[in-house]
Amino acid sequence: MEEDDVDSEEDDVGSEEDEMESSDDVEIEDGNNIEEDDVEVENKHDKGVYVGVEEDESNSQSDTNLYGEADLWNEMSIGLESLKVISLVLYAYHHQAHALSSSSRSQTSFFVCLPFFVCLHQEIHPSSDQKSSEDEQECDHSYILKDDIGYVCRVCGLIQTPIDSIIEFQRPKSSKSIRTYYYEGQKNRSGDASLDGVKLAETEFSALEFTVHPRHQRQMKPHQVAGFKFLLSNLVSENPGGCILAHAPGSGKTFMLISFIQSFMAKYPDARPLVILPRGILGTWKKEFIKWQVEDLPLLDMYSLKAEGRTQQLQVLKKWANQRSILFLGYQHFSSIVCDNDTKPESVNCQEILLTRPSLLILDEGHTARNKQTNIYIAIDKVQTPRKVVLSGTLYQNNVTEVFNTLNLVRPKFLKMEKSKAIKRRILSMVEFKSHTKKDTENEFYELVKHTLLKDDNFKRKVAIIENLREMTNSVLHYYKGDLLDELPGLVDFSVFLKLTPNQVRAVSELKKVARNNPFKVSSDGSAIYVHPGLESSLKNSGSKERNDEIDEKIDELLENVDGTEGVKAKFFINMLRLCGSAGEKLLVFGQFLLPLKFLVRLTVKTKGWSVGKQIFMITGDHDNDERELAMDRFNNSSESRVFFGSIKACGEGISLVGASRIIILDVHLNPSVTRQAIGRAFRPGQMKKVYVYRLIAAESPEEEDHATCFKKESIAKMLFEWNEYCGHHDFKMETISVEDCGDRFLETACLNEDITTVSKRLVN
Repeated sequence: MEEDDVDSEEDDVGSEEDEMESSDDVEIEDGNNIEEDDVEVENKHDKGVYVGVEEDESNSQSDTNLYGEADLWNEMSIGLESLKVISLVLYAYHHQAHALSSSSRSQTSFFVCLPFFVCLHQEIHPSSDQKSSEDEQECDHSYILKDDIGYVCRVCGLIQTPIDSIIEFQRPKSSKSIRTYYYEGQKNRSGDASLDGVKLAETEFSALEFTVHPRHQRQMKPHQVAGFKFLLSNLVSENPGGCILAHAPGSGKTFMLISFIQSFMAKYPDARPLVILPRGILGTWKKEFIKWQVEDLPLLDMYSLKAEGRTQQLQVLKKWANQRSILFLGYQHFSSIVCDNDTKPESVNCQEILLTRPSLLILDEGHTARNKQTNIYIAIDKVQTPRKVVLSGTLYQNNVTEVFNTLNLVRPKFLKMEKSKAIKRRILSMVEFKSHTKKDTENEFYELVKHTLLKDDNFKRKVAIIENLREMTNSVLHYYKGDLLDELPGLVDFSVFLKLTPNQVRAVSELKKVARNNPFKVSSDGSAIYVHPGLESSLKNSGSKERNDEIDEKIDELLENVDGTEGVKAKFFINMLRLCGSAGEKLLVFGQFLLPLKFLVRLTVKTKGWSVGKQIFMITGDHDNDERELAMDRFNNSSESRVFFGSIKACGEGISLVGASRIIILDVHLNPSVTRQAIGRAFRPGQMKKVYVYRLIAAESPEEEDHATCFKKESIAKMLFEWNEYCGHHDFKMETISVEDCGDRFLETACLNEDITTVSKRLVN
């Protein structure tokens, strides 16, 4: 199946996740406590916009002196030596003189402070036998931040941290407004009077001195410091614009943004950040915000306040607009308000606040808005602020066009920018057109890039085009592949091709005849048949509105009359579960569709005698945030828990399942990033064991074609962002390995490998 045939929206059709917003990943990387001196803006292991890509010397030199101001800190250091003396004198004078009565202060203040000048001389020119510990005992230091000095004791004036060692960013003040959009609301609207007193006009945010809070600074990894700088260069400048942070899952994107938002609001009290995110991870964001907030900022959302109607929603929006606070909204909720055609005053006013009041727009799992035809994309595109930040651990979803759609969202008309136009012409001069017509259109450009990456045999040309694409995007797209994951015990990713039983072969043959022109039905129904052929009858008789308990009853009846291991994937699962129990490991099972997952749950209950909520846990789109948190906590921490079943879309960002070290992927999702996110639930910071992944594919079935299509997409993503690590490879075929020598003691056992036809292994970074 060619990539062109796969619509970017089809990933979600028919899945039981349709009614749920994508809950893809944000796990906060707390990081270890590190000394300030250990935090470096540049690191050989974490460098540049594209990690692992060599940079020229000019870039390296410019990075060591922020924004090219090479002598700034040297000059400041000289001045600081004088400031230290002056500041110490002033602080001591103020402290000592404050104790005197106003009547006698003018006569005695100098003599009261005189002993301090002796101490001051001793501190600046200490004797050889003077100990620092003795000095510290003279004062119970209380440090404050002075912009021109650093962290200084308010009592004795001791400088704890000079200003030149604090992560700090400075730019000249902007002399012009930075508003670049004009919002024209619905015509003939009424009821604007209800917005009296609501501040809608955006304050002019001049580019001022910008400082990371010390509490956050101590926790930041080098790639987070670089990301913070990148945000600053785009969002706080004379000509602000949006940007994309494409950092690997589990690398601490949320923590970095929480730090930036608070620094931004500290400098600009009138700022109103709006965070749009999958509703399923709202709880994670608020929990982490509370953990890392340095001042009490209200965190508003419409769900906890039960604002269901437009009138109640308008009250929440007014509160956010008038009060220094942060607003959280789900993607679907946001688009339903903005794209509402209702002309009632409440609806129109809600739209006006959402489109004109945000000064900073954060889009977590920002690849959600990647299709220009969707209401989500249209609604976000209408927001007035130019400061839009896309966060994504899996930026490349289905095709090159979607990546450029996201770029256009944060930087309107991206390919028409001067820098982009020049590089676009350069790329067009390199590509081989053949069947493509040479047209200067965006869609034609996207198709040519895709064709080159997938099918061009000239490897040097392919590399040159990738280099140019990176040059085009390096100022607005910051990529980090997740070197911190290298510190984990390891990841082994297998594609396991299983031979179907005769009954399964017959059922698949019938399915292909019935659904010849419906590839989605072949995929969805096939996923159940590949698990067990007995589910064929359940597919025919199931109703779309069946309750979960009704589905369980039908599956239990089926299991009374059939052997649960007659299906090749069901058999693999049962044997894997047994091996995990013997080795003291826990198992994750992810799938797209509810019926196969339910079948395996009931099969486990029957064969093992286990209970859901004790040894067995499950998350689907039907579970709310509290239920998810409880299931995660019990599975990770309980000694009795054994297996966790998850809908692959419901177990995206925000879900941590590091208690498990073995993962079964039941079927092939045509969006490879969804599978990558699922694997990242276990392979993330906090994992103590090597993680083994088993992608189960029905051999000689339509699932093999889907797997090949999916791997092509994975290859493009790797080429776009990580090609230098594969320069020795002119193709991206997986390595076929021997089952008997695969390096996994589980796969090497007879009970697992008897049904295996082929095993392939992915190259894991």
